[in-house]
Amino acid sequence: MSSFILLFGCLGLGLLLQRVKDFPKNTPQVLNQFIIYISLPALALYFIPEVKLDSTVLLPVGLAWICFGAAALFFWGLGKAFGWSRKLVGCLILTGGLGNTSFIGLPVIEALYGADSLETVILIDQPGTFVVLSTVGIALAASFSRGAASIGTIARKIFLFPPFIAFMLALILNLVGFSFSADMKDVFQRLGSTVSPLALVSVGLQLKPEWRSKHWGFLALGLTFQLMLAPLLILGLYFGVLGVRGELLEISVMEAAMAPMITGSIVAASYGLKPRLANMMVGFGIPISFLTLAFWYWILNFVIG
Repeated sequence: MSSFILLFGCLGLGLLLQRVKDFPKNTPQVLNQFIIYISLPALALYFIPEVKLDSTVLLPVGLAWICFGAAALFFWGLGKAFGWSRKLVGCLILTGGLGNTSFIGLPVIEALYGADSLETVILIDQPGTFVVLSTVGIALAASFSRGAASIGTIARKIFLFPPFIAFMLALILNLVGFSFSADMKDVFQRLGSTVSPLALVSVGLQLKPEWRSKHWGFLALGLTFQLMLAPLLILGLYFGVLGVRGELLEISVMEAAMAPMITGSIVAASYGLKPRLANMMVGFGIPISFLTLAFWYWILNFVIG
């Protein structure tokens, strides 16, 4: 319950702080940079060295890659058909193709399936969603922000992206069997825990609904894909094609149905990919997702189960 209070509290706090004149206009950008340079690298160094790497991780890890790839095909195809700008397409892919598998996913899945389920959530989030954002997500943002970008430019964006650097370091530490001391893990955990409150305050500071905005239709389309089509895809593939059953199937579908990833929205806004729409995807997607998550939980437990 505390996670949900923090979630809505920080969003509301950001909305209130819009009225505080002492806050500089660039506060959201400063908060976003702290998250990218400090908070996310700390999370990678906290989780990745402890992840057990074997064949059992393929389905959880693959979830984010499948959803992101499907979003790219879906929104790119619509963009081509209707002549949308590259910035709009890039924004929809980043915010509609990446779910909030950590901040919302962790407390929701733990509440529904118990503490033992968190190992699966971490696999979905860290080697999955987090790496997708740090690699192809950054490549897409760099390419779609200013038209076609050279391979060298995109590569530099990826390899100089602080969370990616931290992930690669953490992966190497995992492979060589190195573990940080309990004190260092505590430091990384405390720094990493700043991601959600700072990101949500940042979103709240930038969330300014314009009732006559042209973004409402795109918001509905993006949320329909993220909250309904993505989990339907995972359900059909994992259950219908691969024959996955039990808790792994349920957790995978529920994680695919999470609200848009806050960090994906931050990256989209940082690269100028329709910042207002990116923030609307998170600001409206989070409360709406609790209704759609209840729907998918009902489907999994009372229709399929």
